[in-house]
Amino acid sequence: MFTPARLGHRAEFYRQFASYAEAGVPVLPALDLLAERPPARWLAAEIARLRVGVTQGRTLAESLRLAGANVPVFDIALIEAGEQSGRLDTTFKLLASYYQDRAALIRGVIFGVAYPAVVAHVAVLIFPLSQLIALVTQGAVGLFIFKKLCVLLPVYFAIFFVSWLCQGTRGAPLRATLEVIFGMVPLLGTARRQFALSRLAAALEALINAGVLIIPAWTMAAAATGSPALERAVKSWQPSLQNSSTPAELLRRTHAFPEYFVSLYTSGEVSGKLDESLRRLQAHYQEEGSRKLKIFCALCAGLAYGLVALAVAWQVISFYVGYFNQISDVTDMSK
Repeated sequence: MFTPARLGHRAEFYRQFASYAEAGVPVLPALDLLAERPPARWLAAEIARLRVGVTQGRTLAESLRLAGANVPVFDIALIEAGEQSGRLDTTFKLLASYYQDRAALIRGVIFGVAYPAVVAHVAVLIFPLSQLIALVTQGAVGLFIFKKLCVLLPVYFAIFFVSWLCQGTRGAPLRATLEVIFGMVPLLGTARRQFALSRLAAALEALINAGVLIIPAWTMAAAATGSPALERAVKSWQPSLQNSSTPAELLRRTHAFPEYFVSLYTSGEVSGKLDESLRRLQAHYQEEGSRKLKIFCALCAGLAYGLVALAVAWQVISFYVGYFNQISDVTDMSK
């Protein structure tokens, strides 16, 4: 699970690496320095595996690829491009900023849903009032806990199961299915597509500046997006690219890319300022994706709070209706 703290640790790892690269420290001595005081304990094992790979003569990107499934393809693609272009310090700064933004975004999402989650738990513990009354008057602690767990545990299981499914290490067919499902969710689907386009632009800019040819650069950048739809779209270009079609021409024929992306990429390709256009695309889609995701989470939090409030109101009204009915029955019997 990529918690804000874990993302922040990875951001700090790349930030320290960037400072060493900027100072001219080679990769292996930089890893030695990081191993002495790693940003987090869980990163120590990863740094140790990287040191082994670099000591055996592999590049940092190759060592990361062999370090395990916890290293995203996006990181490996950018670092590989940074090594080829001699811009490792810039690459590490970009990755540090990327993970810092992700940590801040997820932290904001958690804070946004925390209050409705607490209210929902309090409501589950209090209502229905008959169970709470039985707990107080009869001491039915075991029965009370059992009934509350029957409500809460399925919700916890569903949340963790969905989180597990959404991890980037899942197989391509499952990721493609989830992409289609989430794509139908308003705001969330748009935010996910915009984050994928931001990663595509960042990886493509790094790879082109590293001297990678345009055809393999597009293939590698599409793989780094984490979006099966974009990856399929770019793979379908291969015959046309081999026949001297430009990516700008193919972008105009593909519905997988929005008009703004196509327009800005085309202008960059024609003007010879493609790297500048890609940087603008990366910043634009990162900002737009973050904004839409924050709106989606705020709406979800408001919806959850509203549902909890309605449930509480229903329980309170039901309690008083039952209470007044009992009073009415007692009054009728006394007459």
